[in-house]
Amino acid sequence: MTLTEKDSQYLWHPYTQHKTAQTPIAISRGEGALLWDENNKEYIDAIASWWVNPFGHSNKFIADAIYKQLTTLEHVLFGGFTHEPAIKVAEKLMEILPENQQKVFFSDNGSTAVEVAIKVALQYFFNKNEKRTTIIAFENAFHGDTFAAMAASGISFYTQAFQGMFIDVVRIPVPVKGQEQASFDALKAVIKSHNCAGFIFEPLVQGAAGMVMYEPEALAKLIQICAANKVLTIADEVMTGFGKTGKTFAMDYVAEQPDMICLSKALTGGTIPMAITTFTQEVFDAFYDDDINKALFHGHTFTANPTGCAAALASIDLLQTPEMQANIERINKSHLNFEQKIEKHTKVITARTLGVIFAVEIKSDSEESYYGSMRTKLYNFFIDKGVILRPVGNIVYVLPPYIMTDEQLQKVYAIIEEAIEMV
Repeated sequence: MTLTEKDSQYLWHPYTQHKTAQTPIAISRGEGALLWDENNKEYIDAIASWWVNPFGHSNKFIADAIYKQLTTLEHVLFGGFTHEPAIKVAEKLMEILPENQQKVFFSDNGSTAVEVAIKVALQYFFNKNEKRTTIIAFENAFHGDTFAAMAASGISFYTQAFQGMFIDVVRIPVPVKGQEQASFDALKAVIKSHNCAGFIFEPLVQGAAGMVMYEPEALAKLIQICAANKVLTIADEVMTGFGKTGKTFAMDYVAEQPDMICLSKALTGGTIPMAITTFTQEVFDAFYDDDINKALFHGHTFTANPTGCAAALASIDLLQTPEMQANIERINKSHLNFEQKIEKHTKVITARTLGVIFAVEIKSDSEESYYGSMRTKLYNFFIDKGVILRPVGNIVYVLPPYIMTDEQLQKVYAIIEEAIEMV
């Protein structure tokens, strides 16, 4: 049997209707920005495998760090124990995160990083004997698939089977250009009418919504409004963190800083599942008490896995090299040049760039659903051409590994232009 035949027999894939979906592509190896399937067909990974591989596949520097750690200490429980790799990760993050972040909590993936943050926001007020049970989130947000993260997400077909089972979440408009005041007013109204514990947001870019972008000044104003009303703020940097926006974190563009930050995806360079939620000292202090019941009772078996920590340290080291920073700037300039070229196309509604993120919205004769016909047609076209891109409805985005070559980038752009002509 082929790998794809065995897959069909045993496996259940994410975000997949197996009755109608095409057979998954069996990938046998990867190097740099390239992947090869079991038939040795080559693909350019233009989305860094769901935004996790900024330094490319089979990165030797990270692999060596993982191997070295495995020969020393592969894992130890983090309840009642600690270890040097976890402490080093915390120290490194304190150097590069906004200075108000003081405490580091490890978990397993982006959803659990968000889950921890939302639980902390709710328990923060419970510990202070205040009844605050509402979380504020943006429209069309995506924060993950565990229950609190799913509740905070606004893409309905992901969550409609679970309506009526969620924590209380109220949504406000995203402060895109021209809609800033509507967003500010909506936030004030929600805070006035509900007992709000926290406001969670994807800073500057809503990834799963189609790379929807808004300005740092608007986000700073929203954080100010929350601070004035003692509503905790949560920056979900799972997608945007570690260089995607051109700075180490999207919050580096913003004058005001959040109470919590969620990290995952590129944290370990696409090697080992790991996530982190960071907190201000004030948030941590609300759990620091003689009363055991005020502790944060949340944990994962692989919390602060030493091997994952070694991968994270190597990944951050790579990000900070002059070569990698130059790569980020190079890709940004390339995106901007392509944006200028493509935005005038008669079939293009808008094009936008931030850091290594590029998105183009293509005109459609009908309203496009998330997994609609245009999306399927585009996805299949890209795969046939040997490029991995996952359109969001009629929006095509590129979020490549930072090591992608100029030649590979130009090939991706050329195939996107072909796709626009095709639809």
